[in-house]
Amino acid sequence: MKFVLEVAVDENAPARERAAELGRILRYWGGSLHHYPLEPGDGSAVYDSGYHEVGAWRVTAC
Repeated sequence: MKFVLEVAVDENAPARERAAELGRILRYWGGSLHHYPLEPGDGSAVYDSGYHEVGAWRVTAC
């Protein structure tokens, strides 16, 4: 299996803010993984702290 996570953060924000937001995104994402069996085909949108869609993750077969 291959796990793919794609996230876009505001490239105009200062580096410190981008890093903090990415940290929040990864915590939210990691915290929701227990809801999925993590089989090929599983996936979902990824949201930032303002609940804006900023990417997606998916499980694919290798």
